[in-house]
Amino acid sequence: VLPMLQKRFNPPVIVHRTILTAGLGESHLAQRIEGWEDGLAPLGIKLAYLPSPGMVKLRLSAYANKDASEARARVNGQADALYKLIPELIFGEGEVSLEQAIGRMLKERGQTLALAESCTGGYLSHLVTSVPGSSAYYIGGVVSYANAVKMEELGIPSDMLELNGAVSQPVVERMAQGVRAALRSDWAIATTGIAGPDGGTPDKPVGTVWIAVAGPNGVISRLGGFPGTRDLVIERAAMSGLNMLRKCLIPL
Repeated sequence: VLPMLQKRFNPPVIVHRTILTAGLGESHLAQRIEGWEDGLAPLGIKLAYLPSPGMVKLRLSAYANKDASEARARVNGQADALYKLIPELIFGEGEVSLEQAIGRMLKERGQTLALAESCTGGYLSHLVTSVPGSSAYYIGGVVSYANAVKMEELGIPSDMLELNGAVSQPVVERMAQGVRAALRSDWAIATTGIAGPDGGTPDKPVGTVWIAVAGPNGVISRLGGFPGTRDLVIERAAMSGLNMLRKCLIPL
């Protein structure tokens, strides 16, 4: 009945464009693009923030009485300005997931990926393999929940675990390097942390997660503090690891 309703009531045309970002939460992202956002209202463009764990969708909308091309031109002009403002945060548009975007980048490069997971317990592998055709670039992974597996399968020295603890920068970097070497991949992501609800300490509270990415040029790591339930900590840590890899894959 939509064509009948449109013919009878002649409603205004609405144009949408959804830009996908990762790496900043909603409030910090809003601060980053505040000046750009202030210029939308005079152009008749509305902005909606659509956050989810690990990413924020920015939906631009504009109305037109009859000519959609005019509204689309306004939206596209501001989208182009946004790309120039936060290029490192944008990974796609529409309904593309972060794992799909990374898969496309790895395919284009002809490179492969391996994973070493502790606190994420295989969730990162689940995200990667949820993409059809991921076998073209994903080799496999090690879920090294126990310290014994970290030592035997990933080559983590026992004294490193005793001195630093499993949730530490030296251990996560060795995890990434170890699985990359063991599976002979171009890239590797590793995670180790405290997903909760128990196990936290004053120095390492629940939500503390170390993430590392190893690649052809070495290894990088970062410490994350992820709030929320156990499931949210796992999901946010996995998305953060994917985004770290994405930034490493961005052409210079």
